[in-house]
Order: sequence, then structure tokens, then C-alpha cells
Amino acid sequence: MTGETQARLDIAHLRGWIGREEIGADLVSEDLARKYHATFDTPGPAPKAGEVVPRLIHFCLAQPAAPMAALGPDGHPARGGFLPPVPLQRRMWAGGTFAFHGDLRVGDAVRRISRIRDVVHKEGRTGTLCFVTVEHRIEANGSLVLEERQDIVYRGVETAASAAKAAPAAEPGPHRRPMTAQAPLLFRYSALTFNGHRIHYDRRYVTEVEGYPGLIVHGPLQAAMLYYLASELRGVPPDRFSFRGVSPLFDDDDFALEAAEDGGGLKLWTAKRDRQLCMTAEAQWA
Repeated sequence: MTGETQARLDIAHLRGWIGREEIGADLVSEDLARKYHATFDTPGPAPKAGEVVPRLIHFCLAQPAAPMAALGPDGHPARGGFLPPVPLQRRMWAGGTFAFHGDLRVGDAVRRISRIRDVVHKEGRTGTLCFVTVEHRIEANGSLVLEERQDIVYRGVETAASAAKAAPAAEPGPHRRPMTAQAPLLFRYSALTFNGHRIHYDRRYVTEVEGYPGLIVHGPLQAAMLYYLASELRGVPPDRFSFRGVSPLFDDDDFALEAAEDGGGLKLWTAKRDRQLCMTAEAQWA
């Protein structure tokens, strides 16, 4: 860490955000279910009133709606509100875990309770990192449906090249599905999740300001693709699921969803055509 970064990254101050809470409410509408269904090219008719909606659709529900004047230069709500004001330019969804206790249905009244669990500074192989852990509880009509842990990582722009070079290679999996994630898909997913982060839709910003070679595929979008692959392979959705981002996936990358048996569960991952590993995941059934 440089002396300048050390001076700016006051971890004691940032840890003062631990324990902060944010609560949101929403309804699982038939319109949302229809648009989500279309975005993922799900076969068959979209869910109607009272029917179960796909798991991980909760990413689209009860999201903060900051006024335009309250957005930071990256398109996210300005730091220092619910999330701590980490002074590192790049913000990425590093990973997460999910424990499902039920399903959401069209028409459900949803409540999302979010809490800052931890803020940690680390020196990684790619430089200075700050991890913020957020816990979410998703309730439907007063009953707990999902417990989630979200890991957010902040890093400086200067670490990008070393992070890309350090990404490991993936072995081919016995289950493999070629994929693409082009700009219209990223735009639709950003709109559904009310995610203003410019790295997913603003090519000029992501290349000229943050220095990436293309639009970045959302971490939760990749996780959802892997979750639905696991559900298809086993015939029922996993009760527990975790994922971890390894290296960025871009909109012009050819990649594949891959999976392998792992005892009673599945190990899953995304890998580019050159076998660069982008995300790993694990799925478990009760």
C-alpha cells in the first residue's frame, strides 16, 4: 500500500459502519416476473399471481432508489450512507452465500433487512483491498424466505492488470453450456435490479475511467446463471448456494457455465474460451 493510500484508508473510521441497517419493502409483481422470465430466456409461460418465481429474483426487489443528485461518479449511491465511504475507486461484488427457507410468489409483500456485518482491510497479491460484508434477510408476508451474505470488494484502479494476470485456469467440466452475455442482457439486468453502476452499461466510462477492456458482467447475474444450471441438472433448486468472483467477465467474452459432481452437491464455475476462471460456486441440497 502506498503512503497516500494508507493515509486515505482509515479502517478504524470505516469500521464505524458495522451494525448499520437499511430496510426496504416491495411487492413481487406479475410484471417483474414476466420481465425476469424474458431476460433469462426461461422456457414456458411466466409465473402468474400466486405462482412461485425463480430464486435469486430477490436481487430485483426492495433495492435502494437514491435521487440522481445523490449518485456518485460510478453511478452507485454516493458512499458514506449505508455503505462506508471506502476511498478506493473500483467496487465489485466479490461473492456471497444463500440459505433458502422457502420461495417467493407473485403477489408477495417482501421486506429486505440489510446490515453491515464487517469491514476489513487486506493486502492481496493485487494490492490494497477493502472488504465489506453485508447480511440480508428476505421476508415474504412476515416469514423468512432467504438469508444472504454479500461480500463487496473495493480496490484501486492500478491493480487491474495484475488481477487479470493472476486469474487461474479452469479444468473442463463434465457439464458444460456455452454462453454469451452481450450488452442488451447487461442493460436489462441492470434495469431489473435498479443498478446504476456504470461498469455494466457505459462503455466509455468503464474503458476510459476504470480501465477495463469492456462492459463487466454482473456478479449476481453470473451467479444466477450457475444457480439455474444447478437447478436444471438436479431437477430442483439448491437450498444452499455460494459463489466467489475470481476474475472479471466482459460482454465480448465467449464463456461457458460448467459443473461437476461433488458428493451430494455440485461444484460450478464460469470460464472463458481460453479457460480463464471467472467465478466459482457450490450448490447443496438438504
